[in-house]
Amino acid sequence: MAERSRVKTGRVLRTEQLAPHMIRVVLGGEGLDGFEVGPYTDSYVKLQFPQEDVHYPEPFDLGVIRETLPRDQWPRTRTYTVRRWGDGELWIDFVVHGDEGIAGPWAAKAQPGDLLWFSGPGGGYAPDATADWHLMAGDESALPAIAAAVEALPPGAHVRAFVEVDGPDEELPLPGVEWVHRSGRHGQAAVDAVRGLEFPAGRVHVFVHGEAHMVKELRGHLRNERGLGRDQLSISGYWRLGADEDGWQSGKAEWNRQVEQEQETA
Repeated sequence: MAERSRVKTGRVLRTEQLAPHMIRVVLGGEGLDGFEVGPYTDSYVKLQFPQEDVHYPEPFDLGVIRETLPRDQWPRTRTYTVRRWGDGELWIDFVVHGDEGIAGPWAAKAQPGDLLWFSGPGGGYAPDATADWHLMAGDESALPAIAAAVEALPPGAHVRAFVEVDGPDEELPLPGVEWVHRSGRHGQAAVDAVRGLEFPAGRVHVFVHGEAHMVKELRGHLRNERGLGRDQLSISGYWRLGADEDGWQSGKAEWNRQVEQEQETA
């Protein structure tokens, strides 16, 4: 999976309230010169949020910061998908739940002219042009990548793309996306949609991302019950209930290793 570490600077051009809990921040400016997302539809950037009352070197340089400041003063890193890049504009969609978290509250308060530092992009998935059909599933955190992938498919491509949201008010006007509404455990509606799907004939290419427990259940279903090979799957947890990104990233590799071990021996 490719990822570039050089820090870029985006300047807020505008914000858009897409749904009650989703805000799009559009970045531009000279700080994006040379930025490219490459071939991936799940391209992501690592947003850097400076901590209050900490003086950072200018220009903002993560390497210098990590060499000169203690870890507890480093900027907070949050990973977000690139919804779209083109014509000098970088779109990033944020799920916002009041004052919860770091990135969401920042997006809710962002004003034209505000600066945002980030590294990247990374990425690893694009719809396989040789597949007979495509299956995508996730929650709000996976919506930007799913939307980008659906838009990248050629006309007439066969796709089933399920996105779980809280309710009808959170749906966006995105052709090709099928909305399922959350009830009970987070991710269960998306799991049920995939489990209940009658798979068309032919080779499928799968993209499943979102909350880790949801992804774990779907990975087991697709590998062990549907018999899909690893080469047909792009599947990983973007986040985990009960953990912020710092906590999730520190244990993500071990979580994935244990999940794969459990499911391969099931």
